[in-house]
Amino acid sequence: MQPHLNSYRFSRIERLIGAAKLARLQDRLVTIVGLGAVGGYALEGLARSGIRHFRLIDFDVISLENINRQILALESTLGQAKTEAASCRVKEINPGCEVEKLNLFVDQHSLQQVLTPRPDLLIDAIDTIGPKIELLAAARQQGVPVISSMGAALRTDPALIRTADLFETSNCPLARRMRKKLRSRGIGQGIICVYSLEVAHSDFHKQRPASRDEEPGGKRILGSLPTITAIFGLTMANLALARLADG
Repeated sequence: MQPHLNSYRFSRIERLIGAAKLARLQDRLVTIVGLGAVGGYALEGLARSGIRHFRLIDFDVISLENINRQILALESTLGQAKTEAASCRVKEINPGCEVEKLNLFVDQHSLQQVLTPRPDLLIDAIDTIGPKIELLAAARQQGVPVISSMGAALRTDPALIRTADLFETSNCPLARRMRKKLRSRGIGQGIICVYSLEVAHSDFHKQRPASRDEEPGGKRILGSLPTITAIFGLTMANLALARLADG
């Protein structure tokens, strides 16, 4: 890329929000935990909007089953660590990005590593409730601003996707469980999330052998549309941009 062309990379962002806010975005550090169907699109939106400093955290590798809904999942990336595929994609969007990759599972033992250095914003795109609770509780206790994704699987109507404080959501079973567990740890309002008002659909799992409904670790596989998970991720990115540009 010729040097004089680089100034055009984010020129349309600058035309919309101004040079000062773009410079603010470019100076921010965003940590994204979970680089799957939702987190991958959140990363895409942020990288294409000028964010230059990322910490990307995921313990998984890309598999064939990911291709229907994950932006990082391609024939050419099968078998790669999600953090590696994500880092390469970010650098293709903006070679000037600084990307730190952490291939680890989030639990009480890894939280300090996940949240150090302290990010300007944490994107929570974990889809397992235990690690999600641990991460959100630690972030709130340390005063780290966070945007979290609730359940996108088994939904089909994009018009019912909403944003709100986690403690002000409705009709989302995951959010309800999260509130209960967070309250027990003394955590209250302050976690912005993306969720859906839609009642979850059946994924017809009873029509298939049980062995096809679980991943090797026993995690339940839920049906999902790439359109809905992408909207969740891009909505998170949009919330993040507003906060980071004005903060």
